[in-house]
Amino acid sequence: MPMFKLAHCGCLLAIVGLAAIVHAEEKAAMIPLADGKLLLKAPADWVRKEPQSRIIEHEFAIPAAKGDTADGRATVMAAGGSVDANIERWYGQFSQPDGGSTRDRAKVKQIKVAGEDVHLVDISGTFKDQRGPMAPAIERPKYRMLGAIIATKSQGTYFIKCYGPERTVTEHEKAIITMIEGMQHK
Repeated sequence: MPMFKLAHCGCLLAIVGLAAIVHAEEKAAMIPLADGKLLLKAPADWVRKEPQSRIIEHEFAIPAAKGDTADGRATVMAAGGSVDANIERWYGQFSQPDGGSTRDRAKVKQIKVAGEDVHLVDISGTFKDQRGPMAPAIERPKYRMLGAIIATKSQGTYFIKCYGPERTVTEHEKAIITMIEGMQHK
């Protein structure tokens, strides 16, 4: 093959590769919070869903990891109540197979992102999945939740809750943390 054709093929492959990257960036959904004053960028492989509840502002399916039969779920919403009360509520949504304390096993960390206080919560165990106030809870063993409570100075409190089978959430952990740490003021 002449050198010109070989170089032409290489350039064409580079352009196609760059187009794929740009397309993935365009595909990533923006998540506005606080009337659009804060923005998060959802991972490109998440699938936007119709929220299952009126109080949820944004909902996504987190693609299942190989070997898992169910996708994870990510929800974003504003709500009231103190940060501590909401973390306690999240603890109550999990139980431990050995009867131990969910609170003692959970990991909670506070960080600053875009000048706002963010409380990161990591909980594993049997999740009591209740999709509505009157719906019965379905126990889902070996589940994990990575959540964030964003306590803004002037725009209220926002909750990001990513949960699903442990393997799925673990596979997406880096993308979840990158999304939260990438929050920006608009």
